[in-house]
Amino acid sequence: MDYHPVIDSSEPLTSRAERFIATNCVRCEAVSLEQYRDQLLEMGISATHIDRAVDFQRRWGGLVLPPSLEYEGGPKMLLAEIPVDALERAGWFDAGAERVSMAYGFMIGPTGEFGIDGTRWVPLHASVEGWIESVALAHHASNRAAQITTIKGDAIDGLALHDFEPVTEVRGLADTWWRGPDSLVAIYTGEAECFGAQKFRVARVYTGLD
Repeated sequence: MDYHPVIDSSEPLTSRAERFIATNCVRCEAVSLEQYRDQLLEMGISATHIDRAVDFQRRWGGLVLPPSLEYEGGPKMLLAEIPVDALERAGWFDAGAERVSMAYGFMIGPTGEFGIDGTRWVPLHASVEGWIESVALAHHASNRAAQITTIKGDAIDGLALHDFEPVTEVRGLADTWWRGPDSLVAIYTGEAECFGAQKFRVARVYTGLD
């Protein structure tokens, strides 16, 4: 394994995420998809689709993040792979294998979204950079909060977020972060939307932060 940061993104990362990658992540060697371009083109995969997967692999392929608190830890390693049903789902490609056996996989959507694909496709963040920012922020908050409270299901509706502002760097879609004066709130709804079950919603409230 090569221990070095990977700061080569189409979207700028915060200094927090850059430090997180440099100090908590490793990058393993990942095969370039470019060598399979002709074979993929012969299969009918568009050049644009291939270009996106190749670019993802160049930027993020082989990056191993610490496990996230949700989604059974997230991808074991960020790794682009064009699925066998790519002709039917133009633009999607796999973002990396799961750490454990699960009912869904991790994918990059046709406009760059990072999400889960199971009973239905649910984009969690508008980009893989958003996913990385979210994992980095959870790591930061977990290490600095005086108290962490987990809320599940319908109880999340009782959260009072009128004095909070969205944390825009996570590029949240199904999953969002909110920042208050001395607290952070993370709300995860991806699994709830994927399986149509609101009981799977999870929120974590980090209080006592600077």
